Amino acid sequence: MAKVVSDASVVVKWFIQEKESEKALKLRDMHVSGQLEIAAPQLLFFEVLNALKSSNLFSEEELKTAANSLLNYRVELHPLNKKLAEKTVEIAFKTGLTIYDAAYVALAVELDTVLYTADGKIVETADGEYSGHVLYVSKLS
Repeated sequence: MAKVVSDASVVVKWFIQEKESEKALKLRDMHVSGQLEIAAPQLLFFEVLNALKSSNLFSEEELKTAANSLLNYRVELHPLNKKLAEKTVEIAFKTGLTIYDAAYVALAVELDTVLYTADGKIVETADGEYSGHVLYVSKLS
């Protein structure tokens, strides 16, 4: 089964209707149906929940339900280890991305797969050395 990395900008679209939500939901559905596996750094769910809370669209109970839903999707979460930490820092320094954003790119590089994102800054910044590992979620076929 193919494995991809997804960042919080995509997963938030599973809960909030935004531009590219249709593609984000397609990625989720492909994961749920077993067509592909989604991986992410462990920080993914914290970032998603923070974004959902910041949207002011969710009550406390709704946010708790969203948290449980995230856990039920069984995304392959990767803890920080020496190799991932070093690659994350390297990418952050080379590209100017935040450590958070660089962690997703680093995981895609380490897994030799692609990161799907809805964050234009990540796509633009990763152009060059990391461009083969980063795609807009809108490119999902």
